[in-house]
Amino acid sequence: MDRPSALGALLAALDARGYDFVTPTPSVGRRAVERGLSKSEPLRAIFGWSQTFERQDLEPALFDLLVAVDALDQDGDHFRSRVRVSRLAGMLFLHSAFPARASDAVFLGPDSYRFTRFIAQATADDGAMSIAEIGCGAGVGGLAGARLHPAARLVLGDVNPKALELAAINAAHAGIVAETRISDGMAGLHGPYDLIVANPPYVAGESGRTYKDGGDMHGARLSLDWAAQAMQRLNLGGKFVLYTGSAILDGGTDAFRVALEGLVAEASTYRLTYEELDPDIFSGELRREAYADVERIAAVGAVIQRNA
Repeated sequence: MDRPSALGALLAALDARGYDFVTPTPSVGRRAVERGLSKSEPLRAIFGWSQTFERQDLEPALFDLLVAVDALDQDGDHFRSRVRVSRLAGMLFLHSAFPARASDAVFLGPDSYRFTRFIAQATADDGAMSIAEIGCGAGVGGLAGARLHPAARLVLGDVNPKALELAAINAAHAGIVAETRISDGMAGLHGPYDLIVANPPYVAGESGRTYKDGGDMHGARLSLDWAAQAMQRLNLGGKFVLYTGSAILDGGTDAFRVALEGLVAEASTYRLTYEELDPDIFSGELRREAYADVERIAAVGAVIQRNA
């Protein structure tokens, strides 16, 4: 059995067993490992909380699937899955185990849940026939959009081959046809599209993790760049739905919003709606020097629509 087939079989087996897990923040994940949560529910402990386990804790069929795809770390008699599985928008998603420290880790977390809710809010009355997700990761945004618009063609793009592999498996398990492409921003997503969605990396600094580093502007550079690129790939009436984080500067200025409003103002054929979805996220980052002039980090949602 090849890797996609084995990982797809893992998702099917977990689904058949009624597996359910909501991925929380990393700090909650660390607490769960320390306290040994879900030890009475081995599937959630192993595939949700990324806890170590002994071979007898996991059904042989599931253990063999992890072996087949080289997705197990071993330390003596203890094992740990390298993949994690979460349920979101009614679908199961494979992503990287906690903690997601590798440069090519595929991250899914609380932002992913806010992202999909914002897509539903922003596109509820649309009839999109073509959808693209920039920086798709596990494919959360694109698959959520496709569920809302089942007649649409879906393209998922990312610079990370591991992300595209998992996104393709997640799509297949959800019964959604999706094309995956290596793409730095919109470079490989030629379009045009009726709907483009993105949840870019937005943390300041250089961690070396593809899913985390957002560039300058306190981490907002990638979000602004992707917005500029997406605007050029929209059909008439099409929408770019962006979920990201914005560093609110000392004094209350949302510099990313100011920059995004300037970008849209330069192109008279587009209009912008913008809202703060959560006023305080990733507060631990504020201890870092990169955020010395920042009051808080907010989760924000923006919709740029091309006039019909």
